[in-house]
Amino acid sequence: MKPPNEQQAAPEIIELLAEMFGGPPSAVRLKSVGAAEGYDYDISVGSHRFSAEYRVSATAGSVASAIECLRRAAERLPLVIVPFMGQVGQHLCDQARISWLDLSGNARIVGPGLRIRVEGRPNKYLGRGRPPNVFASKSSRIARQLLLNPHEFQTQAELARKSRLGDGYVSKIVRRLGQEQYLEANDEGGVRPRDPDLLLDAWREAYDFNRQRMIKGHVPARSGGELLQRVVKCLLRSDLRWAVTGLSAAWTYTQFAAFRLATIYLSSMPSRSLLGEMTFLEEAKGANLWLVLPDDDGVFDGSQIQDDIRCVSALQTYLDLKDHPERAKDAADELRRKRLNWGPHEP
Repeated sequence: MKPPNEQQAAPEIIELLAEMFGGPPSAVRLKSVGAAEGYDYDISVGSHRFSAEYRVSATAGSVASAIECLRRAAERLPLVIVPFMGQVGQHLCDQARISWLDLSGNARIVGPGLRIRVEGRPNKYLGRGRPPNVFASKSSRIARQLLLNPHEFQTQAELARKSRLGDGYVSKIVRRLGQEQYLEANDEGGVRPRDPDLLLDAWREAYDFNRQRMIKGHVPARSGGELLQRVVKCLLRSDLRWAVTGLSAAWTYTQFAAFRLATIYLSSMPSRSLLGEMTFLEEAKGANLWLVLPDDDGVFDGSQIQDDIRCVSALQTYLDLKDHPERAKDAADELRRKRLNWGPHEP
């Protein structure tokens, strides 16, 4: 189902608020104020008054811009409204201490004498087929180049060269990133992330490490470090392009959280002789080695040598940790704190 526009959303908002406040729709007063006030609706439900901003898209950039509008609004309770609020959008609203409501029936509305929380209702607006995704395997090469150099303005020609993508394709992705308010531009036509942390949060929400082909198995080793050294020694003698990711890469970057599982990207399927040299036994249960064939070789961009081991970038490692076991969440938090702590742009 296609999400409604601002005018079409008003009746749905009224019905949802009436349900959540336990009254009839007539108890909800909604007025479209638009440009006159700098936000979309004035809403009153009994003694509670809201300044509300509606966005037809719930991308991180869209939610962030709605929050910014409401910060400049009147003294009423601010309320962000979207068709369906994702985890990153919820996190942004929580950080800003701004209430939110989605047209799928979920909400987190907090104010003086008021606390409403509804969650778990499915997205009513999932369209058929795959929606456009600026973070799909190939498209994400642009986000990767932007975040590998987050404070630098880059022209589309530079992004095309670094990402090995056609000029037209790059132009389309940059335009969509701009429409979703992830980018800012300079007078020379260069672009950079408006907020690098916001762009990374949005990418991580859309990212799915498990979509890639994986060979899971076991290599005899007394520790994760010994396992990694043994496998890397074999790979150095091969013709494959490879780079370590996941928990083992996070360890080399931060020395935080010892690991049992090693994960390695390979440019192509390993030969039987190479697997034999590793003493690799394919078996998903109890696996301590994941060999991954990436959907797109952009995962290798930004790779670097850490402690004599070739690792994917800290950025790619952080994304991949989303779908790893053990202490992956703690390792991701530490990696972001130490290696992806960009701070604001310099004036």
